Amino acid sequence: MERKDKPKLYIVIPCYNEEAVLPITAPLFLQKLETLIAKEKIHTKSRILFVNDGSKDKTWEIICSLSRQSEFYTGICLSRNRGHQNALLAGLMEAKDLCDITISIDCDGQDDMNAMDQMVEEYLTGAEVVYGVRSSRKTDSFFKRTTAQMFYKLLNGMGVETVYNHADYRLISAVVLHQFANFKEVNIFLRGMVPLVGFKSTCVYYERNVRLAGESHYPLGKMLGLAFDGITSLSVKPIRMITGFGIFVAVISMVGILWSIIRAVMGNTVDGWASLSSILCFLGGVQMVSIGVIGEYIGKIYLETKGRPRFIVSERTEAADEQKTDEEAI
Repeated sequence: MERKDKPKLYIVIPCYNEEAVLPITAPLFLQKLETLIAKEKIHTKSRILFVNDGSKDKTWEIICSLSRQSEFYTGICLSRNRGHQNALLAGLMEAKDLCDITISIDCDGQDDMNAMDQMVEEYLTGAEVVYGVRSSRKTDSFFKRTTAQMFYKLLNGMGVETVYNHADYRLISAVVLHQFANFKEVNIFLRGMVPLVGFKSTCVYYERNVRLAGESHYPLGKMLGLAFDGITSLSVKPIRMITGFGIFVAVISMVGILWSIIRAVMGNTVDGWASLSSILCFLGGVQMVSIGVIGEYIGKIYLETKGRPRFIVSERTEAADEQKTDEEAI
């Protein structure tokens, strides 16, 4: 179904300690927005929404300054650091009642902004979700490229539905966002949750650039943490694997017990403390790992039952306050 009306677009950009790169990329985002407006692809009321994720530097001050310079800039500030996924969710929930479509993108300028043109085109031809997918990883180091590939393969292998080489650069329509708002879980992994909503989707491929300034906020440790959160939030396969492995060990143990009984009946028993201690250490290690994985799930259940808010907006720029007030009045 082809759409003829010009959609109102909100570009949602989570920011955490981005004072070095924000003054560089903000004008680039504005230029892209104005270009899309000039081409009459989007509505003139389209905006750029920054989400300050409890930054410790001058990121929020820069966002406030930008909002005073141009009506196209707006922003919200979270009460404390909640992490990239929650900050992005806060921006999407803030924008869902103010626009027709959102495009989420990181602040560092690595994702090709020109891919937004094709994303909007795909929306106009009927897509409700458009995933930005990296066509290659030539700009990554060997280590980064290898660990990223392992990251996606691990997620898919554990039953988490994701788009390969897609991070959080995507277009989502307001229709999808209103349905996504019904997903109330505290432990969120947007790359795996958005596909669960359904609706017509497609992909746009682009080349990723090097970071324009500042430092990456996703080192290997955080990537592994994100992967583990995604797996335990969206899949029970690890518990099933533990169950299967437990059955396998139990069968092997039964074979060992039978063998021991047969040896004892035949009178060929030999004291073997080394083999016995090795088996005990092995089984103890398996049990500790199993308890740890199960404990991770129990911990997530504990957090879900608390029902705590996933984010709290403490401040808004003047433009954001006015837009929110107008929306509430309507």
